[in-house]
Amino acid sequence: MIAIILGTRPEIIKMSPIIRECEARNLDYFILHTGQHYSYEMDRAFFEDLELPKPKYNLDVGSGTHAEQTGKIMTGIERILLEEKPEIVLVQGDTNTVLAGALAASKLHIKVGHVEAGLRSYDRRMPEEINRIVADHISDVLFPPTETAKKNLIEEGIPAEKIFVTGNTVVDAVEQNLAIARRKDDLLQQLGLTSKGFFLVTAHRAENVDTKQRLEGILQGLEAIRDEFSLPIIFPMHPRTAKMAQAFGLSLDGIHVTEPLGYLDFLQLEANARLVLTDSGGLQEESCILGVPCVTLRDNTERPETVEVGANVLAGTKPDVMLSCAREMLAQGRSWVNPFGDGRAGECIVQEILRCSQFHCSSRNICE
Repeated sequence: MIAIILGTRPEIIKMSPIIRECEARNLDYFILHTGQHYSYEMDRAFFEDLELPKPKYNLDVGSGTHAEQTGKIMTGIERILLEEKPEIVLVQGDTNTVLAGALAASKLHIKVGHVEAGLRSYDRRMPEEINRIVADHISDVLFPPTETAKKNLIEEGIPAEKIFVTGNTVVDAVEQNLAIARRKDDLLQQLGLTSKGFFLVTAHRAENVDTKQRLEGILQGLEAIRDEFSLPIIFPMHPRTAKMAQAFGLSLDGIHVTEPLGYLDFLQLEANARLVLTDSGGLQEESCILGVPCVTLRDNTERPETVEVGANVLAGTKPDVMLSCAREMLAQGRSWVNPFGDGRAGECIVQEILRCSQFHCSSRNICE
């Protein structure tokens, strides 16, 4: 039996290809939703929109400090794992759910599989960095998306026989979920937009939005980009970002701010944007896969492959650097090669779990 543990919408998105593969193979598995960001009731429509089966278990842990939230998740997961006794627990990424799921399973001597292992920003001020490092080092089988991520694991002393390069499930997810999105209403028409005729922005990280200087820099940079290129800037704004912009007394004039969008609506915008500006790791990957240039509003990235292939550039939050980076990305072509695989990562991960249930296999790129 396979336990798939997730707690945030990015995890649902990136686990969706694995869930679909389990369904296609009629495997014995279950989904446990921790409710780290939203309760399952708030996420119900999200599962329905992505045409995924509903979770068997819902912890609804809600918010709290990192310690409070992680502790609640561990307690809830432990109870369910003791009842279900799965052979392996799969976690994805770098959230508190990943840390808690990996710890709870490891202490019960249940095998742990870490999807999207080996990513590193080398910035331990980010809680995500701590989560991913700990999860990697207690996992029994690791599925890095790229050779770069595998190299990170090897350099940290993780045995090569535990590591299997699969590509990134985000490629599968983008392809599968964009097909669903295209069956929905045309959001571009509703917003009066044309394909490649607008810029798309997101900003949500605490280090950006909780600091007046950085958030003000982002907004001033967006204003400069709008003035130079005379294209609409669409900014589906996270509630935290909106709250802090108001608290700091910052102007949003000239920026088309919308409520947070559903994933499928956002995917439509992302696929049709001329440029993405973001502090999201996931959007750096998605825009690279979709062939949309990206300017990352951070000083580092755990997705260096996007920068190496020319799909992305690090700008930080200084307005003049943001403008210069936007010019650079808009001036170049979109001919980069997607470094995250061929869209078969979900299939490869499930195949490897079934083939190598005792995890006594040699490290290799299993999707070659």
